[in-house]
Amino acid sequence: MLIEHLSIIGVGLIGGSLARALRQAKLVGRVTGCNRNEETLKQAMDLNVIDDYSMDVAEAVRYADVVVVGTPLSTSVSLLPKIAEAMSNRTILTDVGSAKGSIVDAARNILGKRINQFVPGHPIAGTEQSGVGASFAELFVKHRVILTPLPENNDAAIRLITEMWQAVGADVINLEVKHHDDVLAATSHLPHMLAYALVDCLAGMEEREEVFKYAAGGFADFTRIASSSPEMWHDICLSNQASLLESVKLFSEHLQTLQNAIEQKDSVAILKIFQRAKQARDKFAHKKLV
Repeated sequence: MLIEHLSIIGVGLIGGSLARALRQAKLVGRVTGCNRNEETLKQAMDLNVIDDYSMDVAEAVRYADVVVVGTPLSTSVSLLPKIAEAMSNRTILTDVGSAKGSIVDAARNILGKRINQFVPGHPIAGTEQSGVGASFAELFVKHRVILTPLPENNDAAIRLITEMWQAVGADVINLEVKHHDDVLAATSHLPHMLAYALVDCLAGMEEREEVFKYAAGGFADFTRIASSSPEMWHDICLSNQASLLESVKLFSEHLQTLQNAIEQKDSVAILKIFQRAKQARDKFAHKKLV
């Protein structure tokens, strides 16, 4: 048994899928869920995602070997004091947040010398759906999980969290905290901001009914992620503010270059931008298929 007692704080898409996968592989003994909404926890019980639950964070983590925090980032930070108060000295704490700097800073302040028990993590997996009802055991198969181990972590703690994610089919890599936040700002956070901004812009047009009526597959593909949880992405936007703003600035400058080329009818410049983009996208898509 890899984990005797797993506690999941925030039983949603990610936490629920992790529990399903570990249970399916028979690598976890008992799974305790914790959520602010009891109906969600009852649903998780009905779906056999968890064995038991508590709406009290301290009670949910008290005897756990591993605690996975799967709540939005602002909520995760606010729950840390209760988690720290209740978890034992042998408990390994990890999270699934898309930005690491803010929660690592908070954990250092709250956990103090027990920061060695916190191994930050971020599964690069998900769908535009949310909630435990959307969870499924195969969510992490052939997807990356980024861990951002801290200097204080011992090898055993890192190894356990690494093995947990590998056991559910993920490819685990390690990055430094700031490097993670810079990379994810460009590759994940910025695209979500663009999708939200585009849909919000079009929805505000007087001709919005016609705009959406005639929207085709390209619009659907590009804006799919705007159906993601607004609360979660609101938290990510603020938690990774500095890195995200740098990515927004760089993209704005690039968009201005394209706008200038269009205004000046600079056929060569426009074509070069599109060709570079196509080559980069095709290369990325090919690597995903290999």
